[in-house]
Amino acid sequence: MKKVLVLAAVGEVATGVALLVVPSLVGQLLLGGELTGIAIAVARVTGIALVALGVACWPGTPLLGMLTYSAAATLYLAYLGFTGASTGLLLWPVVALHFVLTVLLALPSTQGKQSKT
Repeated sequence: MKKVLVLAAVGEVATGVALLVVPSLVGQLLLGGELTGIAIAVARVTGIALVALGVACWPGTPLLGMLTYSAAATLYLAYLGFTGASTGLLLWPVVALHFVLTVLLALPSTQGKQSKT
């Protein structure tokens, strides 16, 4: 079962990276239509989620998967806000929420290092 989980994780990461790098091509190949406008940003957030899912499915790293997703979503959504590409009413509250979640998810790894010293 471990091999199947690793295979699934690799597949999700590959698909996620493709959505991050060439979202319109993935849309064309998968859905038969070109992604434009806001669909590009949604596809990239989906790519972030798939990369994080792949990391979470890698044996023994579910916390790292959630941390990966939250940190990457924070950075990408903040980037969209700062560049003016997105101006939705909930954009900045969601960026703040993901930032807080990222800090909270990172705390166990920093506390573990502190207790070892």
